[in-house]
Amino acid sequence: MPCALGSWRPMVNIRNLDPSASPLDYYGAELRRFREAAGLNQKQLGAAVFCTGSLIGQIETAHKVPTREFSERVDVALETEGAFSRLIGLVLRSQLPSWFQPYADMEARATYICTYQAQLVYGLLQTEEYARAVLATGLPSNLDDLLAARMERQRILKREHPPLTLVILDEAALHRPIGSRKVMQNQLAHLLSFREHRWVRISVLPFAAGEHASLIGSFNTLRFDDDPDIVYTEDLISGHMTANPETVREAALRYAALQGAALSVEDSAALITRVMEERYGDQRGRDQHAVA
Repeated sequence: MPCALGSWRPMVNIRNLDPSASPLDYYGAELRRFREAAGLNQKQLGAAVFCTGSLIGQIETAHKVPTREFSERVDVALETEGAFSRLIGLVLRSQLPSWFQPYADMEARATYICTYQAQLVYGLLQTEEYARAVLATGLPSNLDDLLAARMERQRILKREHPPLTLVILDEAALHRPIGSRKVMQNQLAHLLSFREHRWVRISVLPFAAGEHASLIGSFNTLRFDDDPDIVYTEDLISGHMTANPETVREAALRYAALQGAALSVEDSAALITRVMEERYGDQRGRDQHAVA
């Protein structure tokens, strides 16, 4: 016998999360727990944090990665004393490639970072538009999540006590067009903004230096208050960390040689300014997109 139409109710399929499965699952479970404790349904919470109830449901079931802005709004709406703002960093870091996550964890703990970058602007110094264009080259299915994770990494430079960060960029990184001309113009302007940041020093290794101590490629060295130094390098598909004393010593020698060959911070800023104006400044009739 068919049931009466008035008594029919749609079946709601609520996914049971295992909070220990991942930071994203834990975030979703906690969001549901706090929301239900506050006596709100998904639509009501969505209205309070300026999003849809559907988005709340997607985050609660770990189908959508939340943003830092969302987390801060939820903390206010649910009066969680910053619980989700503290958790979001872990969630976003978990979206990084699995092989990169251990390095990101160490990077966040470092008190001193020195890096030589042969092709690109260092990740901690990238603008959002530049980073999006770089990450898109890998054709990822989760580009927005990877981008949010990269932007989250940069928060270490905004801490009360940020790591001392010494960056040597090959001049090639200034000339290589990533994204549009406007993207590059903004990126180089962003580099110049670090002149006001006492904990970041940017030097350029000019083409005129010719052969140098790291023709083999980019590398990073991390230093810590209580742990051994670490050297990090990448190949085509993964990254490698080592605390081997001989490798660390060799990296230090090579970095010192690069510093000797690089321009001063002041001369580097002048070169960045010149490239920004001459190569990426407004030029009537020029194509606004980079050509490989």
